[in-house]
Amino acid sequence: MHILEIPSFFPPYGGLFCLDQAKALKALGHEVRILSNVQLGISVGLKDYLSLPYCQYEHELDGVNVLQSYQRGIPKCIRYNANRWVYIVRRMFKRYLSKYGKPDILHAHCAKWAGYVSMLLSEEYSVPYVITEHLPLMLLEEEFGCAPSAAWQIPLLRQSYENAQMVIPVSEELVDDIACYYGKGYKWQYISNTIDTVFFHYYPRIHPSGKPFQFCCIADYYYRKGYDVLFDALSRLQASGFSVELHIAGFLTDSEECLQEIKRLQLKHVNCYGRIDKESVRQLLYKCEALVLPSRSEVQPLVLLEAMSTGMPVVATECVPRCQRLQGCTIVPINDAASLADAMRQIATHPITEARSKRLSEEVSELASMHVVGVRLEKVFNEAIASF
Repeated sequence: MHILEIPSFFPPYGGLFCLDQAKALKALGHEVRILSNVQLGISVGLKDYLSLPYCQYEHELDGVNVLQSYQRGIPKCIRYNANRWVYIVRRMFKRYLSKYGKPDILHAHCAKWAGYVSMLLSEEYSVPYVITEHLPLMLLEEEFGCAPSAAWQIPLLRQSYENAQMVIPVSEELVDDIACYYGKGYKWQYISNTIDTVFFHYYPRIHPSGKPFQFCCIADYYYRKGYDVLFDALSRLQASGFSVELHIAGFLTDSEECLQEIKRLQLKHVNCYGRIDKESVRQLLYKCEALVLPSRSEVQPLVLLEAMSTGMPVVATECVPRCQRLQGCTIVPINDAASLADAMRQIATHPITEARSKRLSEEVSELASMHVVGVRLEKVFNEAIASF
């Protein structure tokens, strides 16, 4: 099967879920490539905006061929930037056709805007398309406003859902969450995101006697991720004399804003790493004893799967989907620093057993390994092609 992956987001702005699924499908013997146009924001990362290539080019990423382009977004010109993004991807697809031929199926990641452009390409070139949806409700609310919304994007995105051969939410809860914008007039089938369970393999942990218990939080420093709640919880723990250390990594976790907040709250033993690569994520997971993710909104946080794949217990909030609530995942209410602190204390004082830790790693593999997810996607793609 010839599969073309079209992500709405890609490095340096996340989107590695697309690469992981491409690798999973390629491992099953399929011809898989990624066509990526990334809209760069001058206010998000000036260095990337100025230094990344200005021309379209091809490169290999973890064994997958990527056709790459970077678009310089114009501040506050949302509709113009979206239309230009769609135009660039359509132009890149024409070049793709001349070099590699027509794919059997298009696999878009997020309706905005990969799903929409895939619908246009499907109509123009008679190619079936499916959409894997990753975006949580809170991100949609930030852009469209609270539902009901008259945002101009919604009718276009709703149409791309309704015309898709299949929509693949990465959690079942997402369908109801976003129905206020897109309705439910489309075919859908839940499939978990995949992680590299071989890379994030089981790692035994022994807590050194007399040392602080080490938590990590791997998430970008945004309001949605709930760092303010985490810092409040840490302050409570430290004020009570509980010995705990926190390691945080992700975009802007080493920013002046983050460092000033840590200083203002007089938090001790907080280590800030900023944006880190995959190898460094694994090293941090192996170094620490539990992961905490105090998010206000998520669809399927991959870092929880990565942590549990190593056998690490996690503390997360009620926005985490049911499929990730394995034994070893403690759930607390959103925006509740007291409950978060209590859960962190409980994990630190009653560590997970080695047997449970190993079983946790196995359960993640059964849910989200590349082979398991690849086979499920393969089945959906074959059905989509047959019914097109």
